[in-house]
Amino acid sequence: MKSKSKDPELAGIIKRNIDTIANIERAAHEARTPVDRLADNIAKFCGSMHFVWVHCIWFGGWLTINTLPQFKHTLRFDPPPFGVLTLIVSLEAIFLSTFILISQNRQQRLADQRNQLDLQINLLAEQEASQIILMLNQIMEKLGIDFDADTAKALQNETDPAKLAESLESITPEP
Repeated sequence: MKSKSKDPELAGIIKRNIDTIANIERAAHEARTPVDRLADNIAKFCGSMHFVWVHCIWFGGWLTINTLPQFKHTLRFDPPPFGVLTLIVSLEAIFLSTFILISQNRQQRLADQRNQLDLQINLLAEQEASQIILMLNQIMEKLGIDFDADTAKALQNETDPAKLAESLESITPEP
């Protein structure tokens, strides 16, 4: 169920933000190299039930042809212990894991870029909030409105991300 904003201006801002995010995602999607596209498509297929069913049919057929007595002299090409099948499955595992790692590495780079963007926006929002608190304190002082000056003063100072990261590092346990 969609909720519609009663404030058309707010709805416009929300739509603009959604459009901006969609454009960023679209640009990242279009910037993929052919190798990235191939790796993403292979990883997508390997993570589907189609992949499971293809392998069930493939392995089932392979085992049937190579173990049932009626195929012993006609179709059998890889008798137990299935050396050819083992080789093929091993090679498949090597290539699939490589393609999946390529896809995951690209996705991690995108996630790192998004995290950097989030950090920049959060720092900007914190700086803006600090300035707003400063202006509100000045207005409250001018109007003679009572407020907790010590807390307000502490909040109007900008946060030093390096000091905050250092504090968090000192209390975060080692893995």
